[in-house]
Amino acid sequence: MTPAPGRPEPDDAASPGSAWAIDVRGLTKRYGGRAVVDDVALRVRTGRICGFLGPNGSGKTTTMRMLCGLLKPDAGEGHCLGLALGTHTDEIRRQVGYMTQKFGLYDDLSIRENLDFIARLYELPKRRNAVDRTLERLGLSQRQKQLAGSLSGGWKQRLALAACLMHEPRLLLLDEPTAGVDPKARRDFWDQIHALAAQGVTVLVSTHYMDEAERCHELIYIAYGKLLARGTEREIVSGAGLKVWSVQGTALAAMIEPLKRAPGVLSVAAFGNKLHIAGQDEALLDAATAPWRASAGFTWERTEANLEDVFISLIATAKDNFAPEVAAR
Repeated sequence: MTPAPGRPEPDDAASPGSAWAIDVRGLTKRYGGRAVVDDVALRVRTGRICGFLGPNGSGKTTTMRMLCGLLKPDAGEGHCLGLALGTHTDEIRRQVGYMTQKFGLYDDLSIRENLDFIARLYELPKRRNAVDRTLERLGLSQRQKQLAGSLSGGWKQRLALAACLMHEPRLLLLDEPTAGVDPKARRDFWDQIHALAAQGVTVLVSTHYMDEAERCHELIYIAYGKLLARGTEREIVSGAGLKVWSVQGTALAAMIEPLKRAPGVLSVAAFGNKLHIAGQDEALLDAATAPWRASAGFTWERTEANLEDVFISLIATAKDNFAPEVAAR
C-alpha cells in the first residue's frame, strides 16, 4: 500500500506564505480513551482539490473540525493557511469555509435572509452587495425569496456552498457535500469547485463516490483514525501493489463470501455483471480463485486495480480503533 506520509523535515515545514495551505503533523483527538484521529500528518498545496476518503467513523469530520478551529486537538502542530494551528484560531476561521454533512441553515428563512444572516456573522462591509454578489455567483438570484426548507437537496447544497463562500475564504472544507443529491447537481457542484481551485482556493473534500475521487488533484485515505495512503489516483493505485482477477458470468453471488474468507484475498467487489477479486500475494490469490476458475460458465481475466479495489483492500488491512483489543490498551 502507499505509505502514509511521515513527519516533514524541519526545513520543509510550513510557514506564512508557503505553498502549503494545510501542513499539520501529529494531529490527534481522543474520546473516551480512544484515538479517533491518531497522529495524522496532512499536507495540501494551495489551489489544489484534495479528496479525503475513508469509511464512516474514520475521523474525516473530526480532522476537518480541528483544522478550522471548531475542535481543539489533543496533540499536534502545524499551520493552516500559514497560521499556527491552535494559536491563531480566530484568524483561521475567518479564512476558511466549512460545509457540514447536514444542512445547517434556517429552513424558515429565505435564501436571501440566510445569506444576509451569514454576512452579519462575518461582519462583512456593504452587506447587501455581498449578498447580491453571492446570489449571482451561485445562480440563486431568481430563487432568493424561496424558503430554504422548501428547496430540493441540490439547491440546498448550492445554498450551503454560497454561505461558505460569502466571506471569500482561501480554504474550503467540504464534508460529504454531495450526499443525497442527483447526478446533475453533483456535476454542477464539481464544476464550481474546479472553478474555485483555478482561482487559487484550496479544497479539502470528503466523499464516498469514486467518480468524485477521480476528479480530485490528489487523494488522502484515512481509516479508523490512521492515515493509510496519499497521492494522485495513479500513485495510490500503483503503490497498492494489488493483483486483480476479473470474473464475468451468471450466478456470481455464490462465490463472493467464500472468496472473501480465502487466504490472500483482500477485497471482492461487484461491478455490474463482473467481480473484482484483489490481493497483494499473487500466489495466494491464484490459489484462492483456482477452484472457481476451473468451473464452467465463467470468464476470467487479469485486470488492473481501480480506486475502489484499493480502498476496499485498505479497509481490510486497517485495525478498527473501536475493536475491544484496541479499546483495552
